[in-house]
Amino acid sequence: MARPPLASTEDIDAALGGLPGWVRVAKELRCHYVLPGFVDAVAFTNRIAEVAEQLQHHPEWTVAYRRVDLTLTTHDAGGLTNLDLQLAGRIVELAAELSAQVSSGS
Repeated sequence: MARPPLASTEDIDAALGGLPGWVRVAKELRCHYVLPGFVDAVAFTNRIAEVAEQLQHHPEWTVAYRRVDLTLTTHDAGGLTNLDLQLAGRIVELAAELSAQVSSGS
């Protein structure tokens, strides 16, 4: 598979306007979600996994009880690409379906 091109700063900034809770940190997008309980947090990551497989683009995450911390970047490209923006958008949709709340804590 060919390496995707890096997204422009303008494209990233525009996308972040529609991605509540997501922030750019250097060459990554990050977000923290809190779900009602541990089983819900795992279900959330399972749903993300299905979407990630469809896109063939996989996030980094940690689950700590009911909190899910997500990081997106395209390692092969050395930064953020359209794949990261697409996946973040899909994650926002899943979060809304599962009543995940954005957490402001780091």
